Amino acid sequence: MSRVHIPRSSTRRRAWLRPALAIAFVVVPLAEIWAILQVGRLVGPWWTIALLVLDSLVGAWLVKREGGRAWRALREALQGGRMPARELADGALVLIGGTLMLSPGFLLDVVGILLVLPFTRPFARRLLTSVVERRLVAAPFGPRSGPGDAGRPGPGGDGPVVRGDVVD
Repeated sequence: MSRVHIPRSSTRRRAWLRPALAIAFVVVPLAEIWAILQVGRLVGPWWTIALLVLDSLVGAWLVKREGGRAWRALREALQGGRMPARELADGALVLIGGTLMLSPGFLLDVVGILLVLPFTRPFARRLLTSVVERRLVAAPFGPRSGPGDAGRPGPGGDGPVVRGDVVD
């Protein structure tokens, strides 16, 4: 049985994955259970269930309304012939917020509502934009001669350059 060699740079880039998964699948559900128990202790079990159901209904209505707005804005931008970057970000945030609101609990619903509401979405959009820019712009444009270019195809900064014309 052969083993696949994964370069160290790729394992370093994904070092955040294990802690993120542990938080997503262990810490967040435990925090949600704790919050539900605290609300239940404060208002009683039946009111807690009623609040969870009401929270889901309000969230579904809000996602439907804001998702429709985001879809219309995306169509208008495309029909107007302009790049729909803001509209795509809004659509993604409404989708993520709606997904978070599908889970039972109060904490993720608060985060989901913050992503969906039109007056809090610009803050989330700026955060999303900075994360995407960091992921897309890994190196400056120009000659590739830095130490991170070892895994990239093509000649490096000191490799041979052949000048020529492209002929169809």
